[in-house]
Amino acid sequence: MRVYVPLTLPGLAEAYRTGELGAGPFVAYAVTPGLREWYLSDDIEELEYAALSRAALASLRLLAAEPEAPRRRVVVAVDVPDRVASADPDRGLDPAALGEVRVAGAVPLAKAASVHVDAADAEADVTAAAEALPAADGGDDDAQFVVDGAEDHELLWFATQEIPNLVGRGD
Repeated sequence: MRVYVPLTLPGLAEAYRTGELGAGPFVAYAVTPGLREWYLSDDIEELEYAALSRAALASLRLLAAEPEAPRRRVVVAVDVPDRVASADPDRGLDPAALGEVRVAGAVPLAKAASVHVDAADAEADVTAAAEALPAADGGDDDAQFVVDGAEDHELLWFATQEIPNLVGRGD
């Protein structure tokens, strides 16, 4: 199963340093039955893009909680055995949990298929979106518009071999 792990650039640097994503059970996003039902598509590429987008929003939430992190969303796509990731059937259609899965334990970074990161020109919109999240969560339509502005930026695709350059290690 392909899962999309939301991170920040410091989180990616830590995964690179340790060689692992997550230390224990952690949240990721995948094509779940609830996401399939919500998205109303049988096209696996569209469904995976929807899961990636959900992970990008979760990355934005991580940025909101980590003000010192560079304002760029990060998502790592990694393949795990189906038994390692599970969706909560009771939250399958909860809009806040669409595509959400719990990964049982640490996953070797070597299992990553790709890394997706905002371009530098997205930083202003991502910064504004991270700051607007609490108000958007409270129902403020103007704040939601600002959060949606970050989603207008497509995450760039990087090969896993490019992770050292992304985290400034260059080794």
